[in-house]
Amino acid sequence: MTNNRNIHGATSDLIDAFTETVRRYPARPAIVHHGRNLTYRQLELSASSLADRLGTAPGVVAVPAVHTPDTVVGLLGILAAGGAYCPVDPAFPLPRQRDMLTAVGCRTALGLDPELGLGAKALPRLAESREDGERPRPEPGQPAYLLFTSGSTGQPKPVVTPRRAISAAVDSLRTLFALTPEDRVLQFASLNWDTCFEEILPTLTAGAALVLDREAHSGSFPRFLRMVARERITVLDLPTAFWHELVLHLAEEGGTLPACVRLVVIGGEAANPARLADWAALDTGRIRLLNTYGSTETTLITHAVDLHGPLAAARDRPWAPGDRVPIGRALPHVRERIDERGELLIGGAAVALGYLGLPEATGARFTEDAEGLRWFRTGDRVSRAPDGVLTHQGRLDGEFKVRGIRVDPAEVEAHIGGHPGVHAVAVTGAALAGRSALVAYVVPRAGAAAGTLGAEVRAYLRDRVPGHLVPSRITVVPELVLTASGKVDRAASHRRHSAPAPAHP
Repeated sequence: MTNNRNIHGATSDLIDAFTETVRRYPARPAIVHHGRNLTYRQLELSASSLADRLGTAPGVVAVPAVHTPDTVVGLLGILAAGGAYCPVDPAFPLPRQRDMLTAVGCRTALGLDPELGLGAKALPRLAESREDGERPRPEPGQPAYLLFTSGSTGQPKPVVTPRRAISAAVDSLRTLFALTPEDRVLQFASLNWDTCFEEILPTLTAGAALVLDREAHSGSFPRFLRMVARERITVLDLPTAFWHELVLHLAEEGGTLPACVRLVVIGGEAANPARLADWAALDTGRIRLLNTYGSTETTLITHAVDLHGPLAAARDRPWAPGDRVPIGRALPHVRERIDERGELLIGGAAVALGYLGLPEATGARFTEDAEGLRWFRTGDRVSRAPDGVLTHQGRLDGEFKVRGIRVDPAEVEAHIGGHPGVHAVAVTGAALAGRSALVAYVVPRAGAAAGTLGAEVRAYLRDRVPGHLVPSRITVVPELVLTASGKVDRAASHRRHSAPAPAHP
């Protein structure tokens, strides 16, 4: 890989930063996979070999989103070749995978199902030897990767993130996390979502070690904690929902995190103040607890605040139920604005290029001001404290988070509405057993078997969409509540049909 420095003082390209890290720390472990080390030099050779095989400007390249070093090689190799990385979860139904790749015009895939009908290129061996050659330097505005967010039509909505955005975000996150070559960062997030990039890319441009281990996903907190101690993990980046359950486990067991952990990053949904109180009561004063906020369209984390630990502001009272947990201050590469409705707008280098092939959707969320600056309308209402810290005050639209993933209920409704037995449907979010979840209410068509329709709809969805778009509860109802204009009122339908039935005398 070539080492091209930016002479204009702007953030260097991500691949430049990685190449510089390789030059400084060639023999240090870059990836630790089930106890086996891959050095920075070995990782660079593998990524460079893949870049050579892909050729110059290969366009969009799909990679299976699985927790292996090959996925990281694919990401770096595609970026080095000047292509755009597109992760695809091989567990998704094939029709969903095909729709995703069609939406981004992908013609090359690495290791995906041959039934998708794309050109296949084998990943290189992990230490293949070669000499670096010159490659054309990608422009900052070129796409770096494409990820999908929920859309109202039921079709995948691809977000195009330029190289300047991911390079600027990663530069800020290295500083925010205070990463050093001595750190060992767990790769925990799904490789299908952008949270994984905030684990992978700051780590591999700081000389630290990225740890991949199947015990991270065992479903057992004791096994998870033993793995953290065994692998000497210093940084954990966890979905807030997972952190909530981890805190409950530690509180019930009277334990704490292994002594090696210095930073816990949470994000994806609002932190529960009750869990923050539990966390503060544990032996956690030495650990930074960093709450973060961001969206796919604004490239990883845009706001952050320390909630507990050595860098947190002192509180005049413990966390209590009903408290709103702040989302933080803007990072150095981020511009922010709050409009008259209280909506947060994000500008600056972090902003994505838009939704590929969807000009109307792009125009609705991405705006340009009189000075020519582009802004993304987040749909989140916020308030600002006197110290500048923002607090989330709710959504301005119907979107909500499930497993930390933003979901447009209209997308789920569009899929359910395709079932031949469904006449009408309403989908909303609800708290089930303390977790955010999707719930659906369906009205059967005449002649449909109402008794089995819920199970039929669930099976129908599982063949077509990812698991996070399958409602946790599907209820067959005789009718939905409508607004005065005749539209389905999701909230009112949920209130009516989720209420407990009256007791019989």
